Amino acid sequence: MKALYGFLIIVFLIFQFQLWLGEDSVRGLNMLQTELDAQRQFNIELKERNRLLEIEVVELKTGLEAVEERARSELGMIEEGEIFYLLLD
Repeated sequence: MKALYGFLIIVFLIFQFQLWLGEDSVRGLNMLQTELDAQRQFNIELKERNRLLEIEVVELKTGLEAVEERARSELGMIEEGEIFYLLLD
């Protein structure tokens, strides 16, 4: 009878070890949940960025104002007859 109790205790301890510290343990599940939450937040940020880029593409395809604004800010273009002032610190 003592051998049976000893065997059952050993089996119980092995199962407890696997449950709390093993490969597919509670700790591993919590770590995966944390990674999943971070990935979901990252996906939300990417969706927002994609939405803004889509709006910008539509504006560039349909309107000349957006193209002109982009040319002025990124390429430093000025219209004929304008005076360009560059202020230095």
